[in-house]
Parts: sequence; C-alpha cells; structure tokens
Amino acid sequence: MRGWCTIPAMSTRPYRFVQVDVFTDRVFGGNPLAVFLDGRGLGDALMQQIAREMNLSETVFLFPPSRPDYAAALRIFTPAREVPFAGHPTIGTAWVLASHGLGTGGASRFVLEERIGPVPVELEGDPARPEFIWMTQQEAIFDPALDDRDAMARALGLREADLLPEAPIQPGSTGNKFLFVPLRDRATVDRAVLDVRAMLAVMGDRPRIGIFVFAPDPDPGAGRVYSRMFAPHTSGIPEDPATGSASGPLGAYLVRHGLAKKAGEVKIVSEQGTRMGRQSFIHIRLAMQGDEIATIRVGGSAVPVLDGELRLPGS
Repeated sequence: MRGWCTIPAMSTRPYRFVQVDVFTDRVFGGNPLAVFLDGRGLGDALMQQIAREMNLSETVFLFPPSRPDYAAALRIFTPAREVPFAGHPTIGTAWVLASHGLGTGGASRFVLEERIGPVPVELEGDPARPEFIWMTQQEAIFDPALDDRDAMARALGLREADLLPEAPIQPGSTGNKFLFVPLRDRATVDRAVLDVRAMLAVMGDRPRIGIFVFAPDPDPGAGRVYSRMFAPHTSGIPEDPATGSASGPLGAYLVRHGLAKKAGEVKIVSEQGTRMGRQSFIHIRLAMQGDEIATIRVGGSAVPVLDGELRLPGS
C-alpha cells in the first residue's frame, strides 16, 4: 500500500495471559491481576520485565507443580520484585485455573504451590465458574511493636492523636510481612499520605515492608474494618487496591487486641481500595479454639476482564 513502510516479519513466541479483577464482583473494581498461563521458557529477569510492563500490583506466571496433587506452581512478581506469597494473586489464579479447566480436575478444593509452600484453596459455587474463593493462610506471627508513635504518625502526614489509642504499631505476617498501623477512624485512614523518606527513617534497620493503615469499627462485634496499603518503597506499588496477604494477619491483629469479638468463628470484612476508586471487599475468617486462632482463611470474588497474548522475539 502506497505511503506505508514494509515491516519485516519477525519470529515471535506468544505467551497467553488472562486478566481478572479480584476481591470484587464487578469489572474495574478490586485489584487487577494478570495470569500468564504457561511461564515455561521465561527467565527471572524477563518475568520481572513483563511484570513491570503490565504495571499491576502483581503478575503471576504459571509452571508445572513439583507434585501431582498440586494444581500449579506460581511465580508472583510486583513491578519491582518477586514475592513468595500474595493474596489477590492466589485468589485470582485459582479462579483462572478453575474457569479454564487447568490442573484442577473440576475439584472445588485444590492446592497451589507458592514460594512459601502449599496454599490450599476452596471454591464456592460451580467449580467451573466459582462465585467465591477461599485460601488458607499460615499462622500469623508478629514482631515487637514500634515505639516512636509520633514519628510514625508524621511519616503518614498525621498527628499522634490520629493513631488508635493503646493499639500497637506492629509488623505481622502469614507469609508476607506488613507494618500494621491502627488509626482512629475511616476519615483519618483516607487522610494518610505516606512520606517514604520519613517512614524509612522510622523503620531504621528493619526490612522494607508494606505499610498497612486501618480503622476498625468502634463496635468489636461489627466485623468491619476500613483499610489502605502503601508499598512504593518495597514493591513499586504506590497504593494497593486489595491486599489479601495482609488481611490474614490483620484479622489476627484485631482479635489479639480486642478490636474484633472472639467467637467460634470470627467473621471480618475489610474494605480497601475505596480511596483510590477501586473498592474491594476482603473476607476474613478465623476459626478459634478457645482464645487461640486455629486457622486463618481469606476469601473473595473474581471477575474476568480480558484475555491477551504477549509476543516475544523467538530465540
């Protein structure tokens, strides 16, 4: 055709991916996730480049599992680094595997292999199109609390009076560590603005971790909490719309400090992402044995958004 240059043909290799929104029941809500259905042939550096190109909180690459009773092995990358475990990639990947008939055998329960080890998942509804997905997280472990509450508040653009009284600022993890910062109310959570340099000064020599701010409902029996998570300094994520890996230890924190009512099964819903226009609802279930937490489950819905194909030059 006149006026157009001829582009020489190039040998390319396609890598198919599916994008879903997680912890929501509607498109353009929740936390978007890209799942590459076959990561074989991709090295670490190339997977990191692809995750940076996708520019989502996380991108998943699927590989054959090390055991036949696992559905798939996951490699999970943020735009800045690989992480050993993450919540919305676990839920979103389980939905993709089930809906595409990959590795699950139509079962409503199966195991995903992540860098922290096996992660059990359970589907509700039609296993080929699940309405809701639960993952079981590891035991919640907490580090000693940070003492400089005034400096912590200032690193979030707040005053010490904005912190929830008598509630510790404390790192916690079920496989991916976050700093939990309890604030007085929902409006205060929305006012928080992370000053990365000030926050790193407060953290000192401690490892860089995501900053999870939240405000529990004043009624411990309400089972509600309003949350945000910042991680530009660790994962290249200015703010995360939904953080499933933080929600398990969040539930444990609330129970430990009397901010959620203990029962045989504690039910909590964390609302996250609202301030940034991607409202998410993350469900937390804690099975109690007396005063001890026996199991932690985190769940939510996922919806498909698009299918695509990444083409890389062939070797």
